[in-house]
Amino acid sequence: MQISNEEYKTFKPLLFSICYRMLGSIVEAEDIVQETFLKAYQINDDQTLDNKKAYLCKMATNRCLDVLKSARHRREQYIGPWNPVPLLLEKTDDFDPAGVVLQKEGLSIAYLRMMEHLAPDERAILLLREAFTFSYLEIANIIEKKEENCRKIFSRAKQKISRIEGESLHYEKNKSLVDYFIKALQVQNRDALLELLSENVTLYSDGGGIVKAAVRPILSSSNVLAFLFGILKNVPQDFYFEVKNVNGQPAIVNHINRSVQSIISFYITNSKITEIYITLNPEKLPG
Repeated sequence: MQISNEEYKTFKPLLFSICYRMLGSIVEAEDIVQETFLKAYQINDDQTLDNKKAYLCKMATNRCLDVLKSARHRREQYIGPWNPVPLLLEKTDDFDPAGVVLQKEGLSIAYLRMMEHLAPDERAILLLREAFTFSYLEIANIIEKKEENCRKIFSRAKQKISRIEGESLHYEKNKSLVDYFIKALQVQNRDALLELLSENVTLYSDGGGIVKAAVRPILSSSNVLAFLFGILKNVPQDFYFEVKNVNGQPAIVNHINRSVQSIISFYITNSKITEIYITLNPEKLPG
């Protein structure tokens, strides 16, 4: 299949966005994108632009489904909570990984975590329909199922992740709330923090068994505050943080010894922090 440089630049971020949302892994997504293009170059078939897009999306999506269904991708043996690999939305190499398909829908850490509750086919259909607005006919051709079946699977998937519907994706409003959270945490203003946190807030700390982290989710505002205050007591001298755009939302990027030590992301609904995701696993952090 002949793919021009211009087409490559157009399709690459699209394929990455699909694969990353499917897998929650930057490395695996990049590998599948490269694999998809390599296979496409080997096909002796002159396709139209639309057909190229459909064909590439089909190859990448089905490869993601294979990965999701394979034993190596199952996370039963993962130590502690699993968080998706945070995606810092800054230009890397020759392209912005989110590129022209930087829809907020289906990109947040909260949404990607919720996707873990879906079967692989449900995940694919939900993303292709909701985040990338493919028609049911296009989706049916991509995953090789009947159009009516795709509609039913989409409806079932939506019901399974219905609680994520109230997520706030307003970046500036959420950043103001995160900034206020940081200030209150720095002075350990318990009352202000309790105002910001949902009563039933849950904190997920992902160390992957490599670094120290809570091996179970931490439940309730009082327990979450106790955990965060405990962390503050052990902050080293060379610690500093930045608020950056991570997965389309404001997140706290923490540095120790000039390296990223952790990334803290939030699920915000009705101006309340409902979930907190602390990713400490060094394999999931930028170098």
